[in-house]
Amino acid sequence: MQTNIQQLLEKRTFNESEIVTLLSVKGEEMKMLLDKALETKLKFLDNNVHLRGLIEYSNKCRKNCLYCGLRKDNNAVDRYEMTDNQVFQCIELAQKLNYGSVALQCGERQDKHFTDKIEYLVKEIKRRSQGTIGITLSCGEQSEQTYRRWFNAGAHRYLLRIETANEELYYKIHPKDSVHSFKKRMECIDTLLKTGYQTGTGVMIGLPFQTTEDLARDILFFQQKDVAMVGMGPFIPHPDTPLWQYRDLIPSKEERMSMTLKMIAVLRLVMPEINMVSATANQTIDDLGREKAVVAGANVIMPNLSPQENREEYSIYPDKACVHDTPEQCYNCLDIRMHTVSHKILYKEWGDSVAFTKRKQQNETTIKQ
Repeated sequence: MQTNIQQLLEKRTFNESEIVTLLSVKGEEMKMLLDKALETKLKFLDNNVHLRGLIEYSNKCRKNCLYCGLRKDNNAVDRYEMTDNQVFQCIELAQKLNYGSVALQCGERQDKHFTDKIEYLVKEIKRRSQGTIGITLSCGEQSEQTYRRWFNAGAHRYLLRIETANEELYYKIHPKDSVHSFKKRMECIDTLLKTGYQTGTGVMIGLPFQTTEDLARDILFFQQKDVAMVGMGPFIPHPDTPLWQYRDLIPSKEERMSMTLKMIAVLRLVMPEINMVSATANQTIDDLGREKAVVAGANVIMPNLSPQENREEYSIYPDKACVHDTPEQCYNCLDIRMHTVSHKILYKEWGDSVAFTKRKQQNETTIKQ
């Protein structure tokens, strides 16, 4: 079997059954996979880590996803929306800490006040930073017109996690109603790509009812869509959600962490030049989870810039790591953590996807010809 894994790791392309094989490795074979992923990352991207200063703008949401603590029907949450000044203070802090990029994240809404406000904030962030701050949005499903408005305002990256590429599994973790549509989610990914965003997506790992085959198809979906960024992390059940009743069906923390590392590693082999996030959820279930994900192939970390008084209420899952750390503490901590695994943080950089940048240059060259 070891020889087979060695041979498999030398391949450049993988079919579903080969990905399932790689996701099923354990022990020494898993180490071989992780070593190959790190080797691949260092070859294509070096040992750099990019930062996205996370701004959790609002926990108001129109969705009722069965796994999320921000779901509309969870009355245990105090809803908030940051003021403009609070957002701009986060931007000033990002500049003070030499972050080159921020990510504006929030619950899903489509009302005019919300879409207008995001457009205004993006324009104002660009103006106040004199264009030096890169902007990622993670604001859910929107119309093509809204996506284009935000793009034209200055947002150039967008993260919309599909959570699973399996429609049947999607409706086990989302209500089947007019507000939650697998088809709409997929259409939004296509719209973001067409609009010109560096489009990111991702899935949760260790869901009830999820199979290794599901995860293999997720990887093939990322490849098929040729996305620029992927964020994957272990599923953490929230006690105030319907999916909590199935918590006994989810793998252990150790198993979820292991599968997360394998997913990151395999995706690095499949798409060597994309950006991949080392999610905070990794550190939530494993004290060294962020570092392990970076060594497995991730190259992006999202330290929290949000006001301290709002962080407890942005509880997608419980007991999130670093909730009580100040941005200054995170700044010092991350630098040390990355140094311990022989990686370096790139400050004052947008950290764009190498895969996206190369594809854009190729397209521009083709058009000129």
